[in-house]
Amino acid sequence: MFYDEVEIYVKSGDGGNGAVAFRREKFVPYGGPSGGDGGKGGDVVLVVNPHLNTLYAFTNQREFIAPNGEHGRNKDQFGAGGANLVIQVPSGTVITNAETGEFLVDLTQPGQEFVVVRGGKGGRGNKRFATSTNQAPEIAENGDPGEARRLKLELKLLADVGLVGKPNAGKSTLLAVTTAAKPKIAPYPFTTLQPQLGVVALGRDETFVMTDLPGLIEGASEGKGLGLEFLRHIERTRVLIHVLDATAPDPLGDFATINAEMVSFGHGLADKPQLVAINKLDMPEGRERFPALKAAIGAQGYEVFGISGLTREAVRSLMGRTYQLVQETPIPETQSAPTPPAPGGIITPPPVEEDFSIAQAAAGIWVVSGGKVERAVLRTNLNYFDGLLRLHAYLEHQGVIKALRDAGVQEGDIVRIGEYELEWRDEE
Repeated sequence: MFYDEVEIYVKSGDGGNGAVAFRREKFVPYGGPSGGDGGKGGDVVLVVNPHLNTLYAFTNQREFIAPNGEHGRNKDQFGAGGANLVIQVPSGTVITNAETGEFLVDLTQPGQEFVVVRGGKGGRGNKRFATSTNQAPEIAENGDPGEARRLKLELKLLADVGLVGKPNAGKSTLLAVTTAAKPKIAPYPFTTLQPQLGVVALGRDETFVMTDLPGLIEGASEGKGLGLEFLRHIERTRVLIHVLDATAPDPLGDFATINAEMVSFGHGLADKPQLVAINKLDMPEGRERFPALKAAIGAQGYEVFGISGLTREAVRSLMGRTYQLVQETPIPETQSAPTPPAPGGIITPPPVEEDFSIAQAAAGIWVVSGGKVERAVLRTNLNYFDGLLRLHAYLEHQGVIKALRDAGVQEGDIVRIGEYELEWRDEE
């Protein structure tokens, strides 16, 4: 089976917590605070591997979690950062957010990297909070949690030329006689069940990549047959070769049907340069019908070649003209992100919400919402009184304490900020 679409779950590592510790050693007077910082969590990085051509590797694993950063320790020991988790994908992989449909990146170049979720920042240890007026602080920060996303990976093959046509028109035979590819060839519909890639070499420096796509039928753009599943692989090609079976009951009808399906599918397929190869001239019926077919299709403005994939008649001429057309046709532009990523492909995180809101969830329960305030509580180690005092000062500075009083909070009420619940004690 050809795996060209998959959903995966990715999560970066959590940042390590900062430590609260004090240095008490012989011959080290006034050792003071010695709690180290926590390490940064590992990123999840997508990297293009040019040797991959499907998403098959994701059939057995669809959840990827990067290592967490280590916690800080005493004696000024900083926690180690979590290693980045590298996920290899083939060239031509389009990444979108599976939950929102937001486009993230189109990975096309070998070795291209993209940081899809960033590891959480490590918390600071109490060594960072020592001042001239507080020389023994019992304050440390928790590490930030890692980011998590569900991603949709969609592979669009990177080929210069795409072979299109009805089933059994001879596309696989043409690919087999012009490249080293070994597609399955048999006289029954849908012999080709997955795209096949091959390199056509007319000379040392005259090469192009050609792909044979599963045969299309009427209604393919609506999901019938195998066509819809693979029509997207034609999007990146520069030139199309439309292979027609000269011995088919209605070759002209087949030609119109396939072109109509590409128009229905959209994505610019109908606008691509298209050569027409009328195949099976090795058969008397095909050779007899060729002049009329060439005239009818040529009248529509197409360049027509009469070939025989079996005997290789005129195949080299067709490939030569195809190479010329490939050189004349610009490479289709790949999709780009709405906002260009920062250098190195790192996703810029959304800005932290500056404002906060207060709502009464029930009698005696108040909920404070706001990205900046919630993050401050999350990073505070509430096991230490100094940390609680620092958090209180921060909330007062942000205006949260005054806003709660104005809203009517009473002694003993519960104030919920993010995942934490605090009991209100009015000092006034």
